[in-house]
This record gives sequence, structure tokens and C-alpha cells, in this order.
Amino acid sequence: MSIAIDHSGKVSLVTGSGAGIGREVARWMAQAGAHVVVNDVRPEHAEQVVAEITDLGGSAQVHVADLRDDDAPDAMVAEIVGQHGRLDIAVNNVGMYPPGRMPKPFVDGRGDDYRDIIDQNLVLAALCGRAEAEAMTASGGGIILFVSSGETTRPAPFTSIYAAAKAGLNHLVSSMAVELGPAGIRVLAMAPGTTRTETVAAAFTDERFAEITASTPLRYGVEHDELARLAVFLTSDLARAITGQLILADAGAFLSRSRPPNDGGPGTGAA
Repeated sequence: MSIAIDHSGKVSLVTGSGAGIGREVARWMAQAGAHVVVNDVRPEHAEQVVAEITDLGGSAQVHVADLRDDDAPDAMVAEIVGQHGRLDIAVNNVGMYPPGRMPKPFVDGRGDDYRDIIDQNLVLAALCGRAEAEAMTASGGGIILFVSSGETTRPAPFTSIYAAAKAGLNHLVSSMAVELGPAGIRVLAMAPGTTRTETVAAAFTDERFAEITASTPLRYGVEHDELARLAVFLTSDLARAITGQLILADAGAFLSRSRPPNDGGPGTGAA
């Protein structure tokens, strides 16, 4: 007896999927049978992911957009619905420290630091979710999954505004779930632990990365494909009773209060 996840016939959007967590989510969604819209601001990255998917027999297309433009989420979803008639699954993966806004002591932050971080990690996510929810309401339902952060479960120095924005995202998820549930829309968030994304790899030495991951009960950094498999499960019918929840995939990091400070490195566990 076996249990398979089948997204065949589903139209799936993965934002920020030109690299890192988003790339793996897009690849695994396609492997499960979904047609995947690969969104990224970098055309060459999105095209590479689509090529990888199609080379393996999957179905995917590129959508290049900078979602920091307030009008971009609506335009993106409208294009998808115009081509395919619906949007079944949306994984909102975009969110991190904006360029030039790397972690710093709380007292060193200024208004623009705070506004940019909140805008990219909460406002942008809300705008994507709004556009996706409108399309899913019109077509009878769907699943919206946000990538949050393990930083919301255990405070750490230098990440206060980033973590606050992601914590706001967690509450947005529960509120959306209550409001959109009657329309057949499930809304969820998953919170990665320390994951070696592009930004993390560029900022942390191997020694520093090992020090942070050693503070978790499982003593390792979360892999991109582990998060991708979780995303495929949460957006499947196997998880149809789950909505409004933050699902942790952090190697047990939330259990530990001994996490080393970031020391100016990037917030961990983000897209």
C-alpha cells in the first residue's frame, strides 16, 4: 500500500522561485504533476528552473516580475488566470532583507530600514495573497501557502524588525484562513529553520553556520528539498483539514533558547 501526492491538473504559482527554497518548491510541485508558474525578478534564473523542470518531463512557465511593485501581484495573477482559467495553488516565497538592509542592532535602525523590511516581508506578501485569494474565490477555492520564518518562534539579536514582520505574516495567515475558508480557500504558513539560502551562504562562514545549527535538537541545517516536500504535502488533499496554521520545519530550533546571535548576518530561515 502506498500513498502518493498528486497535483496533476493543478495550476501552481511559486514566487521567488529562481533559486533557493522557491526553486526546490517549484521543482517538487512539478514532480507532483502541477503546472508551475516560476516567478522571479531575474529572467535567467527563472528560465533555468523552467528548463530543469521541462527536462525532467514536467510542465512550467516563466513569469518575470518584481513583486515590490504594488501592481505586479495583480498583473501576475491576472495573466495566469487569463492563460489557464484559474489558480489552484500559490506558494508565496518572496521575502528577506532588502538590498542594503542587512541585520543590525535595533538601536541602529532607522525609519527606512524598518519600512523596507516590513514592506518586503509583510506588505508584499499581503498584496500577493489578496490577488491570489480573489482569483481562487472566483474559481471555487484553492490553497495559499506563505513562507514565514523560524525567527518568529525564538527571539534573537539583530533580527527584531524582520521577525516582527514575519510574525505579522503569521497572524495574517490565521485571519485570512477565517475569512476565506467559506470560499474553499485554505491558508497556511511554513517556517523554515536555518537554511543555506543564497543570502545565508554569502553571509555566514561554514563555521558560523555550524554553530547556529548545532543549537538545534537535531543538530543540522534544514535542506531546501525538505521544505519543498512539506510545501507539496500542505498544498495537497492529504492536508485538507489544515488551515490557519504555522507549520515549523526547523530541526526543533523553537525548542531551544540557546540560539547564537546573528552578529549582523542575515535572518535565517527566509526565502
